[in-house]
Amino acid sequence: MAKGEGAESGSAAGLLPTGILQAGERPAQVKEPKKKQQLSICNKLCYAVGGAPYQVTGCALGFFLQIYLLDVAQVDPFYASIILFLGRAWDAFTDPLVGFCISKSSWTHLGRLMPWIIFSTPLAIIAYFLIWFVPDFPQVQVLWYLLFYCLFETLVTCFHVPYSALTMFISTEQSERDSATAYRMTVEVLGTVLGTAIQGQIVGQADIPCLLDPNGSAVTSEGANRTHSTTSLRETQNAYLLAAGVIASIYIVCAVILVLGVREQREPYESQQAEPISYIRGLRLVMSHGPYVKLITGFLFTSLAFMLVEGNFALFCTYTLGFRNEFQNLLLAIMLSATFTIPFWQWFLTQFGKKTAVYIGISSAVPFLILMALIERNLIVTYVVAVAAGISVAAAFLLPWSMLPDVIDDFHLKQPHSHGTEPIFFSFYVFFTKFASGVSLGISTLSLDFAGYQTRGCSQPAGVRFTLKMLVTMAPIVLILLGLLLFKLYPIDEERRRQNKKALQALREEASSSGCSDTDSTELASIL
Repeated sequence: MAKGEGAESGSAAGLLPTGILQAGERPAQVKEPKKKQQLSICNKLCYAVGGAPYQVTGCALGFFLQIYLLDVAQVDPFYASIILFLGRAWDAFTDPLVGFCISKSSWTHLGRLMPWIIFSTPLAIIAYFLIWFVPDFPQVQVLWYLLFYCLFETLVTCFHVPYSALTMFISTEQSERDSATAYRMTVEVLGTVLGTAIQGQIVGQADIPCLLDPNGSAVTSEGANRTHSTTSLRETQNAYLLAAGVIASIYIVCAVILVLGVREQREPYESQQAEPISYIRGLRLVMSHGPYVKLITGFLFTSLAFMLVEGNFALFCTYTLGFRNEFQNLLLAIMLSATFTIPFWQWFLTQFGKKTAVYIGISSAVPFLILMALIERNLIVTYVVAVAAGISVAAAFLLPWSMLPDVIDDFHLKQPHSHGTEPIFFSFYVFFTKFASGVSLGISTLSLDFAGYQTRGCSQPAGVRFTLKMLVTMAPIVLILLGLLLFKLYPIDEERRRQNKKALQALREEASSSGCSDTDSTELASIL
């Protein structure tokens, strides 16, 4: 939303050649502007709360699943990398599939998107709980975790894709959608804080047993401590189950608030269309829309950078920095910092534009990642870096979801009769980010295996510590710089957004008028 944008609510009739207006409609040029459709704070909060389940569970899985598989379930690093990669890759491919199914869904009294959210929720929480359960049969562990990880990711996709597409159906006003998105991003970052706090603090209270010397040269008390080690491991497993139960409860509560507090709204010009276009044609149109391709390409690299940090941060703090008992508090510091700076970035993008916010917000992570690579076991400096890094994390959370509706508006102006494509936009956007996450987790875990990672080791070889440092610092820096370089090609600046807003308002008013015909709408769109 550009500065001063709220004042642009002039009548659409003033933008149009009089030739396409019928004689009886010409007095509409002096008609009072249509009142802006505003969302109440309660509506925005109920909508925003719906973003918490995905972030709470995603944060817990992103930060803790890798270390859980390696040190608690004691899965071999090679198989752990397969579970993580295939799980995220499967999750990525389910997004277009769910988007396709949603695009074929018909409107009900609950809407087109809400039924997906309602029916996927109970199954998703069951699958999530079973991810954190260690089966008594080690020979089926790999299959167990792969099965329930893929099942949960499929079900949470059935929640998240329609929820993401709901952005386009809560209001027709750009400013209201931007405001609701800011509420949503604030709650989602709070969700990551909850996920980090619940998972980290509950699990952090458990005594995770480790072997002082993985090579066995000085392990003289291993036999004597075998019973204590087994008991401690069981306590750690129970702690993960307790955290999973708490997070599953939050998932249910947030889903109920979303369903009860939000109603879908159809576009006026969409209701006049006959049938939605085919999925294949819609996909072809979406993927040939230049601004969309440039947006997802730029954010693909920046998302991959932050996911590398997310997936390896717990291991990096535990083994490279040596803060075994502090990593959950460092994660909490990052997420709290991100939560408090979301309103700042919302204000910044309204004053200086979204592209400027992208350059400044995401690039601000680079100096702190460099500092993290240079410090050596300094807890105070590490906390300072964590708080500063949270500022950039907030920008990475807010900006992609704030810019995607602008791309969809631009698409609607160019393809006014191609309605029902919103789930395709959102599902493929999520597809690319999740695929990047799967690649980052798979490659990083496999790299640790090649470097000689020792399961349950109190310390790791120098090669593992160096690999973790590269995965958390240098690799993300390179990816961020590549993403910002590609983002230079993104064409929707603040001037174009203002033009699109005026043109869409004209299209809606023309479609809402009683004398609007399909021919007039087509002519209007071509003129705009």
